[in-house]
Amino acid sequence: MSLVNQLNQDMKTAMKNREKDRLSVIRMVKSALQNEGYRLNRQELTEEEELTVLSRELKQRRDSYQEFQAAGRDDLTAKLQQEIALLETYMPKQLTEEELESVVIETIKETNASSKADMGKVMSAIMPKVKGKADGALVNKKVLQHLS
Repeated sequence: MSLVNQLNQDMKTAMKNREKDRLSVIRMVKSALQNEGYRLNRQELTEEEELTVLSRELKQRRDSYQEFQAAGRDDLTAKLQQEIALLETYMPKQLTEEELESVVIETIKETNASSKADMGKVMSAIMPKVKGKADGALVNKKVLQHLS
């Protein structure tokens, strides 16, 4: 089932159950997907493009969560935690530490990287492999560990 169809079904369920917060997040994601379709001048997005939009929305909320937490805004962090949890249900299964570690090592070998100077080369090769399955900051950290 495509992401848009899943969102439509979940939106109907949220409406029936009167889940305002859930409905709001689903509508925001649908809107973001629609905007991306307009930007690309297409009706249908590919699965990869949908994943990109979903990842962007999730990253925005995680960044906001950290900022609100640093500012001591517990009222806003609770709401963002719920939104993040909901968005994560639409993301593909995340890689475990071990799986990510093996992908990083394999990619470093493929690119013949040997120092931090090769960081960009490794990151550009690894990100398409783990898109939506691992957080970019975590990937960056793992690559740095192996190149140091």
